[in-house]
Amino acid sequence: MPKPLNIVQVCRRFGPVGGMERYVWELSHELAKLGHQVHILCEVNLCEEPLADVQIHELGAVHPKPRWLAHMRFSKHVQQWLTQQQTPEMIIHSHERTANHHITTFHGPPFAIVRNLPWWKRLSLRMYMNLWLEKRELCAPQVQAIVPNSMQIAEALSMYYPSIKHKLTAPIIPGVSPLKKRIQHTIAQDAGVIGFIGKEWKRKGLEKAVQIVESLHQTRPNLHFLVAGANQEDIAHLFKHVSFQFELLGSIDVSQFYAQLDVLLHPASNEPYGMVITEALSADVPVVISDVCGAASEVTESLGSTLALHSPAIAWAEQVNLWLMQEEFHADYKHSWQDTALAYEKVYEKISC
Repeated sequence: MPKPLNIVQVCRRFGPVGGMERYVWELSHELAKLGHQVHILCEVNLCEEPLADVQIHELGAVHPKPRWLAHMRFSKHVQQWLTQQQTPEMIIHSHERTANHHITTFHGPPFAIVRNLPWWKRLSLRMYMNLWLEKRELCAPQVQAIVPNSMQIAEALSMYYPSIKHKLTAPIIPGVSPLKKRIQHTIAQDAGVIGFIGKEWKRKGLEKAVQIVESLHQTRPNLHFLVAGANQEDIAHLFKHVSFQFELLGSIDVSQFYAQLDVLLHPASNEPYGMVITEALSADVPVVISDVCGAASEVTESLGSTLALHSPAIAWAEQVNLWLMQEEFHADYKHSWQDTALAYEKVYEKISC
């Protein structure tokens, strides 16, 4: 067993309240279970219950707008804490646009993508500051490791920041908590249960999903569509004229959600990873997703279908239908949060403070 490490995780909002935030929350919990000393530097602690053996330090909220200035203010708070509290053996692991970390995890596409825009669209203080903050996060001299959380992000970082390739690690993907599994059953030829989940429903493709289910409904009139995560009032207008059966579930406990489904539909237009995809696979539910999802690297031909985002709804419907026709499906997908923590352990061991 590796010797216990002293690890500082930096995350503005700490708690299982979003994709990146949950990643940090789960990772911190598992690192503590592995015997490491874990400190959290955050603006606000959003955990409903304390985490065992994790010390949380709230540094105070900063005004959220403009976003680049909020990053700078939080970074200054982190620097002040470290000036007073940092010890030589501490490994500083940031998930934010900070300046004093040894390792950073990248949870989304680089802001440097804006370099593809016409020059006149890049002439703003917001653009300049965000590019500067990102370059500082990645290229500062004390940064020893940069961890992308998907292959998609790794490739983008290599493209826009070729000088950091030697610091890039292999992607460390999110884990999956234990979930209730779907009971295998024969699906009637005219039926099936399709699921969609996502609070940020526009980015995750709910409007496209409605079109796909409407198309599939022509051949499966008893189809049922379950939509979770999004606020019912915000999405009700998408369902005013649909002909299929549906339920808008709002915010739910996902541990029971996937077991109700026959297929998860996720036609996201911008999805750095997409934990719902691997959660569905873990619950033995096949997936039909867009090729811009970071988790597409986990979806083999035996686990689901990956389509070009702009493929017509009928092409998506055909793929969903193929999975509904499967008599048996066993994904046997396993990747725990402990697996994620163990992968970080190997990275930490190479860090010299």
